[in-house]
Amino acid sequence: MSVAFVKEPNENQVETLPDRELGTDPNFVTARGLQQIETQVAELEAKLLEARDVDDKIAYAAIHRDLRYWRARRMSAELIAPPEASDSVHFGSEVTIERDDGRQQTFRIVGIDEADPNEGLLSYVSPLAKAIAGKEVGDVVKVGPAEAEITEIRPAD
Repeated sequence: MSVAFVKEPNENQVETLPDRELGTDPNFVTARGLQQIETQVAELEAKLLEARDVDDKIAYAAIHRDLRYWRARRMSAELIAPPEASDSVHFGSEVTIERDDGRQQTFRIVGIDEADPNEGLLSYVSPLAKAIAGKEVGDVVKVGPAEAEITEIRPAD
């Protein structure tokens, strides 16, 4: 059999992991979001050194891939200062809506990596954030199959 068809395992060889998708939208961040990116980079740098020190090639490859992602996000981050006061919804605004069924929900419009809908943090590219962008108190917007009224807009803390 030809050696060309035999792939001997090599303990020093780890498959290259594909890079994480960076997306094509601008990387707008709040001050909090930028701090989260910085924290993520610092934590991954420490973990990378630990993986190297214990010669864990698999962990090293995974951590290195994630570190490339977060470093790229840090390099592309565009810090957006929230408006001091505004009558309309902008990046960084905290917005309260009232749905047709009477439920009130409050969201803050943030960057992609900072988003956590369970915590009331909506990515500026989310459908709801896009629907309320530029709107004012009293405006009614389509939210999924229903509608909601914007009842309050506050600048970010």
